[in-house]
Amino acid sequence: MTAQLIDGVALSQQIRAQVAVRAAALAARGRQPGLAVILVGDDPASAVYVRNKVKACHEHGLRSVMEAYPATLTEAELLARVAALNADPSIHGILVQMPLPRHIDPQKVIAAIATAKDVDGFSVHSAGALMSGLPGLRPATPWGCMKMIESTGVPLKGRHAVVIGRSNTVGKPMALLLLQANATVTVCHSGTPDLGLHTRQADVVVAAVGRRNTLTADMVKPGAIVIDVGMNRNEAGKLCGDVDFAGVREVAGWITPVPGGVGPMTITMLLVNTLDAAEAA
Repeated sequence: MTAQLIDGVALSQQIRAQVAVRAAALAARGRQPGLAVILVGDDPASAVYVRNKVKACHEHGLRSVMEAYPATLTEAELLARVAALNADPSIHGILVQMPLPRHIDPQKVIAAIATAKDVDGFSVHSAGALMSGLPGLRPATPWGCMKMIESTGVPLKGRHAVVIGRSNTVGKPMALLLLQANATVTVCHSGTPDLGLHTRQADVVVAAVGRRNTLTADMVKPGAIVIDVGMNRNEAGKLCGDVDFAGVREVAGWITPVPGGVGPMTITMLLVNTLDAAEAA
């Protein structure tokens, strides 16, 4: 068996086409969706992520404001800027790119973003809404993963899903979204003995730990859906995920590539969150 590829680029293009239509309809009523992206410091990877987000906004009818500040920006200055954006009716989403310089508390910054504009879905309020099953803005990466799983046509109800990773940004919200879809969910992490014991029972595996070859072919149930959230580099400097793609592809039923899988979907769902926030404003 060779797994079917879940093409994140193609799926994101389909969703972005819908975003463009909705954004145009809003703009025609005098409300162009607006996203403010704040970059503090000179981290090269962060700069690339920010450019990609801003570009995606411009290409699909959203207004994007990118603000870049030196690493010497104080926490008080950043919080003041967030407060100003909270009060700006033309801005519907606020994203502060992580990581921040060490002298700035990221949790304090996230908490300062108005809940209605928390398009990253990282705030305590957003997390609480997700845990409680209430409406709200969902973290873009796990939500994108859910869209990719849905694209296979395999119903999640009654399926066993294993999430490898317990971060607040991917692992935990991913598990909650899978639970909402009526899957039975196991969360594994660095303290889990015999990871393969769990993954071999899984109909769906989401790998999100940031470590190469965390999931290998002998750890996968034949026909399983494998979603690779990892972003790593191999010895040759080539981008790769947490999954041994070549090996697992021969066992799984569906698999996401790296690059071209979860990455494009993360930006796409950020656009959707911004659009949802603008429509609700």
